Amino acid sequence: MRLNEDKVIIYTDGGAKPNPGAGGWAALLIYGETERELSGGEARTTNNKMEMTAAIEALEALRQPTTVEFYTDSQYLKKGITEWIVKWRKNGWRTANGKPVLNQDLWMRLDELTNEHDITWKWTRGHAGNPFNERVDQLATAARERARYAR
Repeated sequence: MRLNEDKVIIYTDGGAKPNPGAGGWAALLIYGETERELSGGEARTTNNKMEMTAAIEALEALRQPTTVEFYTDSQYLKKGITEWIVKWRKNGWRTANGKPVLNQDLWMRLDELTNEHDITWKWTRGHAGNPFNERVDQLATAARERARYAR
């Protein structure tokens, strides 16, 4: 039985500049009138790792099984978790051409987390005026800049 029938809306973003380079990630969790921002960065990483880290951090912040409407502007993240991961698991975490899946550790953690929640994954176009997407982009950019200059 699900402990929480209310829906949490999540927006995430992540990126590195250059790629690879300093990176930042951010998540916005919206539950009714309550909003929570999360962000962080790494001195040397990739766009894809930051997109995945944002998703993992957002889902880890949920304290109980939850219904989630999850928005990302990353096709890599959305297609990976909704389409490609089924074949990767079946193939022992190898791609169709037999190579190990990149970011396997992150995909495996994300896979675990998605099994704890009822998630609807949605893609939103980045930099297209969605205020929540723009907000997480700004938070991720600020986190990237902090990571770039942290020593």
